[in-house]
Amino acid sequence: MNVTPPRATEIVTSAHDRVYRGLRTRIMLGQIAPGESLTLRGIGKEFAVSMTPAREAVRRLVAEGALSMSSSGRVSTPELSNERIEELAALRALIEVELASRALPRAHMALIDRLQTINGVIADVVRNRDAVGYIRSNLEFHRTLYLRAQAPAMLAMAETVWLQLGPTMRALYGRLRRSEAPQYHRLMIAALKAGDEPGLRLAVRSDVTQGLKMLTS
Repeated sequence: MNVTPPRATEIVTSAHDRVYRGLRTRIMLGQIAPGESLTLRGIGKEFAVSMTPAREAVRRLVAEGALSMSSSGRVSTPELSNERIEELAALRALIEVELASRALPRAHMALIDRLQTINGVIADVVRNRDAVGYIRSNLEFHRTLYLRAQAPAMLAMAETVWLQLGPTMRALYGRLRRSEAPQYHRLMIAALKAGDEPGLRLAVRSDVTQGLKMLTS
């Protein structure tokens, strides 16, 4: 059987997607510090690709607000001003409260059990002072709940906000000095069990805004 080899454009696209997704994950999880510079050469070396897919991945992330590019071409993760942090916190409160509210009628015990399991993982990584593990598990907690909303466009908007906040969330974790999982997660789970929509909305709003307020105070 003859197999048609992939065209060059398909190979480049595949490489671009791999670089984009890899960089996107690193940024969202706070593995790159605020204001940290990146070079196309360094990105290409890390992902074993040429300059073209590295450049395309960077352009895509700049468009999403995950990276910034100066007039001289310098690429870095953004250092967010207090006003920008407040804006993104307000967006989280709007979008994620609505997602949680939409998820509530579709919440079942399997979902609640899954959220409790994830919250247990969060408690473990907090005790181990694992900042990246904390951000990863925290986002998994929220994403698992919001998927039940069956609102993919809204969830995509929430993930774009998480992406822009990733490096800043890492800085926030270093300031919190937490020794246990966020209390608002337990309140969210309790509200889901009780079918308490006002309580759920309040718990989500508090969870996504309280920590970020520390960065602007």
